[in-house]
Amino acid sequence: MARSALMNVMVQAVMKAGRGLSRDFGEVQNLQVSVKGPGDFVSQADMRAEQTLRAELERARPDYGFLMEESGEVAGKDAQHRWIIDPLDGTTNFLHGFPHFAVSLALERQGQLVAGVIFNPATDELYTAEKGGGAFLNDRRLRVAARKSLSDSIVGCGIPHLGRGDHGRFLVQLRNVMSDSVGIRRTGAAALDLAYVAAGRLDGFWEEALSPWDMAAGIVLIREAGGFVTDLAGGTDMFGRGDIVAGNEAIQKALISTISKPLAKS
Repeated sequence: MARSALMNVMVQAVMKAGRGLSRDFGEVQNLQVSVKGPGDFVSQADMRAEQTLRAELERARPDYGFLMEESGEVAGKDAQHRWIIDPLDGTTNFLHGFPHFAVSLALERQGQLVAGVIFNPATDELYTAEKGGGAFLNDRRLRVAARKSLSDSIVGCGIPHLGRGDHGRFLVQLRNVMSDSVGIRRTGAAALDLAYVAAGRLDGFWEEALSPWDMAAGIVLIREAGGFVTDLAGGTDMFGRGDIVAGNEAIQKALISTISKPLAKS
């Protein structure tokens, strides 16, 4: 698969950060037995990955700005372009030695998402997409699943945890989707969940209380794989609202409808 110059820059940066995380992942598994635990080490791994990404991207595109999970927003001389970075999506998985985490990188041009890369170094799966160029897993072209009914579908979600999110609201959503779907999956890495929708592994996905770096690359992937992405209100303010619903056209619409229903009386 021939890649554009832009995609080559993004892939090189993500792969380099991913190699560092692979090394750190091996170490964090050893740290599980320590009294102190691996928390501080994982924070350092996260920061190292972000620094690697920023250094690689600044070398190739020195004037672009950044929006990063760890370091926040950094304005660039070129106000039309901004990198959106999550150096370690699935930090809790990483912390526990669970091999489901990713580096996520997207490019925003004039406020529009135009390219995305998601890389899971534990499985060596590289997801890439560029606006108008399709979505790929390594060198294989991706399409969202073709199922038309929630009753045939597996749906991914995020579950609010201790100190985060509206647990009662989520339980209503969960019960509604459980009643209408074949099954629900929660993997703990939103970027990879969105990549799985693009790959047809999940038929749909929804989550609230997300940040732009959790969603940006996955949005590009799903759109380029023929899917649909909106916020929970059916609009396009995913970044502003912090929520997302994705799937093919039929499943995405059905999910919005199902999620929005009041809790049925048992």
